[in-house]
Amino acid sequence: MDRSSVTWNYSALARPYLKRPNYSEAGLDAILAITKIKNAAVGDVGAGVGHLTIPLAQRQLTVTAIEPNDEMRKLGAERTRNINNISWQRGTAEATGLLSDSFALVTFGSSFNVTDRESALRETNRILCRGGWFCCMWNHRDLDDPLQREVEILIRGFIPNYDYGTRREDQTSIIKQSGLFDIPYQIEAPIIHHIARADWIEAWRSHATLERQSGGKLNEIVNAIESLLIKRGEREIVVPYKTKIWIAQTRK
Repeated sequence: MDRSSVTWNYSALARPYLKRPNYSEAGLDAILAITKIKNAAVGDVGAGVGHLTIPLAQRQLTVTAIEPNDEMRKLGAERTRNINNISWQRGTAEATGLLSDSFALVTFGSSFNVTDRESALRETNRILCRGGWFCCMWNHRDLDDPLQREVEILIRGFIPNYDYGTRREDQTSIIKQSGLFDIPYQIEAPIIHHIARADWIEAWRSHATLERQSGGKLNEIVNAIESLLIKRGEREIVVPYKTKIWIAQTRK
């Protein structure tokens, strides 16, 4: 089943995704240092609105962005219309529609967790060149930060059993179990985001994990987060993140 475009429909969340944080530049540089790829073809799967696509292209890589959601893909294409080394295509992690043996690197920026991961790894292996690389990553808010602790308490007041799911799990075992890749490298790169209060609130409206568990109360929860920030007098939010990355070389 096409989980990323059927079970998870991101159309209503697409525009708020534009306010989501970027990934750590140091983390992305570490990927290229490990893989040693230059001027190569990259498939960015579940590209959303281009948060990972754009910095990959800025590193002189030729990026094919794969996104199943029409609204996400439209916004991503608009953002990148003047970047010649990015192209957009409809497809899913399990059926990209891309040619076999085509890419030196296949990336999943905050998207691997909404795929059938076993099928996604098989499809990734198919489209990778010999010696190519799989990579998945997420930005994790530092929940030890005082503001983030308050936000977590607020969320759990609405959703006592709130669960981040596989996005906060160690991806090593699922990669190893596929038998298709070597033991992955793990990269953890801290990054601080400074963002206006209004933009941070808008970004929360794109939080699909929260939306799926909210029981239709996403707007109520986000409004409560905004009230918390107003009460604290926060106009600019300082949000500490860790970009967490897993990268593994194909065995073929």
